[in-house]
Amino acid sequence: MIQVIMQKNEKAVHWADEYAQKIVREKGEKEVYTCASGITPSGTVHIGNFREIISVELVVRALRDLGKNVRFIYSWDEYDVFRKVPANMPKQDELAKYLRFPITLVPDPWERDSSYARHHEVDIEQSLPLVGIHPEYLYQAANYRAFKYAEGMRRALEKKEHLKNILDKFRDEDHKIQGEWWPISVFCEKCNKDETGIDGWDGEWGISYNCDSCGNAETVDLRSSGAVKLLWRVDWPMRWEYEKVDFEPAGKEHHSAGGSFDTARLVCKDVYDWDAPVSFRYDFISLKGSPGKMSSSKGQVVNLTEVLRVYTPELTRYLFAGTRPNTEFTISFDLDVIKIYEDYDKTERIAWKMEEAKDETVYLKEKRIYELSQVEPGMPAIKPFQVPFRHLCNLIQIADGDIDKALEGLAALPDGPGTEQLPPLKTRGLCAKYWVDECAPEDFRFKLKAPGEEASSELSAGEKAAIVSLRDNLIACIENYNDDKSCAAAIYKIAEDAGMEGKDLFRAAYRALIGKDQGPRLANFLRSIDKERLLGILAVY
Repeated sequence: MIQVIMQKNEKAVHWADEYAQKIVREKGEKEVYTCASGITPSGTVHIGNFREIISVELVVRALRDLGKNVRFIYSWDEYDVFRKVPANMPKQDELAKYLRFPITLVPDPWERDSSYARHHEVDIEQSLPLVGIHPEYLYQAANYRAFKYAEGMRRALEKKEHLKNILDKFRDEDHKIQGEWWPISVFCEKCNKDETGIDGWDGEWGISYNCDSCGNAETVDLRSSGAVKLLWRVDWPMRWEYEKVDFEPAGKEHHSAGGSFDTARLVCKDVYDWDAPVSFRYDFISLKGSPGKMSSSKGQVVNLTEVLRVYTPELTRYLFAGTRPNTEFTISFDLDVIKIYEDYDKTERIAWKMEEAKDETVYLKEKRIYELSQVEPGMPAIKPFQVPFRHLCNLIQIADGDIDKALEGLAALPDGPGTEQLPPLKTRGLCAKYWVDECAPEDFRFKLKAPGEEASSELSAGEKAAIVSLRDNLIACIENYNDDKSCAAAIYKIAEDAGMEGKDLFRAAYRALIGKDQGPRLANFLRSIDKERLLGILAVY
């Protein structure tokens, strides 16, 4: 589908467009704009980490909508030190043997991938395409071992006193660097640990070190040894210059006054002669009502795969596209899920002009959020068929968990979805089923009784008589009710004729049908169930 290219001076209606225009304004016209993200794969890449990835991707899309060529890079900082075994990892004792190794040399405790680092990388690399994110991956262990950063490391060594002053600039006297300091660390080429000390630099390419762990001492050449690595506060700005990065956000801890971004900005300009990228601060994400069947570590960790079990790819993107990155928000797995789906559906209706927006400004904003929420850029090729999430959960439970059966019932409706609209409905159905099975509160769940199952012993004679009236006078001709409103009115009339409150008839009906005191809205519930099935269940009364 052809996209409309935004003009550079067109007023932005979304924060991603604001930053795209800012990048062009501050970096000038370029053949290619480089946008970057990255993380150390020291444990589960959780949904908080994902916030940075998708924040960059949204800006990348906005730049491309301006007609710009964009390189989107994602760095795996797998040459960082393995400092701690996360509590949610298997084979704790085995992993502990590799503390102080580079993460890339830690074995995969699941024995699936080539290393511990690669295991976590594969998990996210397989998940990101599901939400329309396709970065170019950079593997820092491979880059260091290919000696790509030899020049950058030598430059840091030449400027090490200036670097020391930059790092001390925002520190009080008690925290300034004391004694000899080097902007590099070394992994021992004999035992692989970073428990090493720097003995000296020859002013060219040679670094002498000694290892406290195994006693090894040697001199290595930056151009032929992958053992040497820049400290991360220098490594980060060095790679900004090396990759010519124009945009990279960072978490609020990095963007605090005098924090790592402030020092990196100075290092980038003063040492590597490159202007720091345009950036913004993104905030934390908290979790609410998380599903029971998932792994957790100290503090609860939920990854993208787990979020996609509850939220469709579009809904997952919507959570982030619809929230400014510097705003903390909660990802919910409880009843809030229904409201979030309803909010997305309203945005979708406004974007497709199925529902009128308050004004043109609201329309443009909601449409842009909707566009950025899609897996493929722009508006979908066909108008989606909407089924409210709550209703879909009920339909799936009515169908005893059979999603295809639930969707067949929808497709059979006169205004039901076409064949091309069924795949996204199937995805939503999978999310609905998982949410009902794993996350929904118990009073939301139900199972229809089987035909011929014994009548409820908790119902009084009067209630049973009302159920018989409901069966014979409403359900037997339920196809005559074209909407929930008329059906509900008929239910209340049956209750009135039986001399009982409507709520009492509702409770009796739920008892007869699902063995509970409450359930889905009764009129819609009855209209959603096959008539012969209802008559079969109630035949025992």
